[in-house]
This record gives sequence, C-alpha cells and structure tokens, in this order.
Amino acid sequence: MSLSLTAVSTPFFTGLATSAGLIIAIGAQNAFVLSQGVRRQYHWPIAGVCSLLDTILIVLGIAGMGVLISESPLILTLVTWGGVAFLLWYGANALKAALKPATLETQQRGLSSLRSALLTTLALSLLNPHVYLDTVVLLGSIGGRYPEAERFWFGAGAALFSCIWFFALSLGARWLAPLFKKPVAWQILDGLVCAMMWTLAGLLISGRIGA
Repeated sequence: MSLSLTAVSTPFFTGLATSAGLIIAIGAQNAFVLSQGVRRQYHWPIAGVCSLLDTILIVLGIAGMGVLISESPLILTLVTWGGVAFLLWYGANALKAALKPATLETQQRGLSSLRSALLTTLALSLLNPHVYLDTVVLLGSIGGRYPEAERFWFGAGAALFSCIWFFALSLGARWLAPLFKKPVAWQILDGLVCAMMWTLAGLLISGRIGA
C-alpha cells in the first residue's frame, strides 16, 4: 500500500529539522569546513565527504547501530580518546599558525594535497564521539521509532540537510575571503580554532560530551 503525502512529509521534515538542530553547532568539523571554504582549498571534496559520512552514519543509526554503540562502553572509550588526541594535535597546529602572521595566499598552502585534506576530514569526522551521538545514536533512535516504511523518509530528510549545510558553509565562506586578505584575520580564526579544538578535547576528557 502506498504512503500518503502526509505520511511521507511528516517524517521527512522531522528528519530535516532534527538534523538541522544537531548539525548547526560550533564544532571541529564545521570549523574545518569553514576555514577550508575561506581558503578555497579542496572545499567541495571536503563538503562532499562530510555529507557522505553523515548519510552513512544516519543510515547505520536507523538500521540499529545506535543501540549497539550506546550500549558499548569500550567503543565509546576508544573513540573518545582517539578524538582527544587528534583535537589536541590539530589545536596545536592552529596555535602555531596563529603565532605566524600570514595572508590568504600564504594560508592557501596549508594542506599539501587533496589526500591530506580528505584524511584530515575523515579524522575530524570519525574521531569525534559527538558525531556518532548526533547521527547514529540520536537520529538513529528517533528514526527507529517510525514504522519501517517511513524510516527511509526520516533518514532522507536528515541526510538532505547535512548536504545542504556543508555545501552552503563551503560556498558562503567565499564572501569572507576579502576579509582574510589581512594577516590578523587569520590569526584570530586560527586562535579561535585552537581554542575550540582544545575546549572540545577538555569536554571529552571531563565526560561532558561523548558519553
């Protein structure tokens, strides 16, 4: 029996709105996407990888992985400490950049290759327990409450917003490029990125997020 328009639109827009509430937040992944968007350096592949990873994790969550992860302290512990190590390392690099004034042209040489950009994107995404809580656990548990025929539409709405958000963030950063012709703008951005990464690492250690 085919689904009615109302039956489809309700889970779809619920997924869209729920995803928006979770993704639109200051975090390591969004900071990286924004900074690369300003640089205009591998920003489209980075946005694509972030969107693809979110979609995969949302599907896994709705398929039942959320329950597995939420009930496995070992998995959460491994991901948490891996995330702490990476956030501390990335924050240290951002601090180092903040202490060395540079222009937009200099900063555009920050990542040596597409491979390094994609590996950094994967690390920021997959070594962040909050990503799993948002996509696999939270969206998975909410989507799992719908009848099987409607779960697809909830997941589609959630995944669509992720795509819209990351590509919009990459595109919108273009208008910030003139501001980052000034070295002090990069110092401020890198300083904020460092503070954000180390704050997130501290919150992970204290157990305030990722648990």
